[in-house]
Amino acid sequence: MKRGSTFSPGELFIVATPIGHLKDITFRALEVLKTVDLIACEDTRRTLKLLNHYGLKKPLISYFHPREKQKIPFLLKKLKEGQKIALVCDAGTPGLSDPGFPLIREALQAGIKITPVPGPSAITAALAASGLPTHRFLFLGFPPPKKEGT
Repeated sequence: MKRGSTFSPGELFIVATPIGHLKDITFRALEVLKTVDLIACEDTRRTLKLLNHYGLKKPLISYFHPREKQKIPFLLKKLKEGQKIALVCDAGTPGLSDPGFPLIREALQAGIKITPVPGPSAITAALAASGLPTHRFLFLGFPPPKKEGT
């Protein structure tokens, strides 16, 4: 580090991704994905499909349940070194019913800047399409996955 310079910690971007159609992504999300140093993703294959669709090339690190806790030290190290990292999940916003929250919590505790990049949300899409009143609702998580043959 040069004399007189200050350490600039990295930044963790929580980037919402499409929930069904690749075009359902914000311009800001694409800008962030284009400029970060690394993308932590739930499934590298799904994220690669998104990146390829938009002609983006970035290093990916797999960050999925139940192994997310094994990746946190590496990601925190990169953030503390000043890298910018995008956290994405397979669909929607990381941290909501997916493995994103442990990394977000640890980054907050380490004093890392967290920047949400809002976008598609299955919760609000389902609520809007339900025909129910939307002024007050309670989200208790997604239903369990269907078993094969049911």
